[in-house]
Amino acid sequence: MSWLTPVLVLLAILGAPLFALIAASALWSFYQADIDLQVVAIEFWGIAEMPILLAIPLFTFAGYLLSESQAPQRLVRLTTALIGWMPAGLAIVALAACAFFTAFTGASGVTIVALGAILFPAMQQAGYGDRFNLGLVTSAGSLGLLFAPSLPLILYGVVAEVPIDQLFLAGLLPGFLMLLVLSAYSVWQNRAIRTPLADFSWREVWAASRAACWEIPLPIVVLGGIYSGTFAISEAAAVTAAYVLLVDVLILREVKLRELPRIMRESMILVGGIMIILGVSRASTNYMIDAGVPQQLLAWVSGMVDSPLAFLLMLLLFLLVLGAILDIFSAIVLVVPLILPVAQQFGVHPAHLGIVFLATMQLGYLTPPVGLNLFIAAYRFERPIGEIYLATLPFFVALLLSVALITFWPWLSLALL
Repeated sequence: MSWLTPVLVLLAILGAPLFALIAASALWSFYQADIDLQVVAIEFWGIAEMPILLAIPLFTFAGYLLSESQAPQRLVRLTTALIGWMPAGLAIVALAACAFFTAFTGASGVTIVALGAILFPAMQQAGYGDRFNLGLVTSAGSLGLLFAPSLPLILYGVVAEVPIDQLFLAGLLPGFLMLLVLSAYSVWQNRAIRTPLADFSWREVWAASRAACWEIPLPIVVLGGIYSGTFAISEAAAVTAAYVLLVDVLILREVKLRELPRIMRESMILVGGIMIILGVSRASTNYMIDAGVPQQLLAWVSGMVDSPLAFLLMLLLFLLVLGAILDIFSAIVLVVPLILPVAQQFGVHPAHLGIVFLATMQLGYLTPPVGLNLFIAAYRFERPIGEIYLATLPFFVALLLSVALITFWPWLSLALL
């Protein structure tokens, strides 16, 4: 294994697919331990028998359908009617709309593409600075990852074996905190803009609500159905997908039937990649557990820290580095099984660990060299990647302060459980 590690690192640098590197590591480890290599195939069979995983493709498909319809425009209109009268109202509209949309699509890049075309020119016309506009739209794309039915939340629950409904509740207050911090920064940064986006009008609120009458029930159906006990998570996902399909294809007819195969293909490419990584990483994780790697990690960490506070500080620094080099889905399936038992030894609740993990890893969307949102925004707005990165720096700092508060104040994550 000593010679394999640098080889795998080199292949990763050269751009080899992550699932292939994980699979190679797992297969070689099992081969060295004289274990039947069919165990890797058994792990794929194991994830196929997990009913909760049905929620991932269904929610993802529903989110991609929403992005292809006129739902983004209706959502922006509704949030404008409700909060556009506030100082820096359009900036707050952008944050709220992006958070809601990312929660359902599970992919912040989709949000940048879908809402960026609406929000960016509107903010330019309203007098907001160009750099501020770039930074806000790029940063806001990841805000919805802590809100139900976020795909990373579901995946963390599957990997860590934490009830998904607990994670949905645990993410509410931290998610709203991050929204509040970015909203406060936006108001302060644009304090010179005195003219509100729009005067408050009950007539416009009513008209925007009527226009968005098909989208408004979505969070009520998902969360209400889950917490009332009417739906399991996978059933809520099925209802959501069927509802969005019925509304956008048959009732509003904003998505043509001929477009469905393309939308299915694009959404399932994301899901397929996650499932492959999950399958091979389960095999790799099981080998590491059998080899006692978590116990060795615990012994090493215990020798360096002696309190939950010190552990959380080390965890925060580790995740900041991890988020810069690994995407959030790969990090969940690779790292969570290793750090979960260590966190439990220091008294960190699994739900709190999950929120800290996801809140910190979402900063990776804004951090080179991976920085997926940076590249998507650079492509979408035809700007140099360096310009996008400088524009997001203030938002990154604001989000980092929020993440620190979430990390060291567990009440935020656990108050609603």
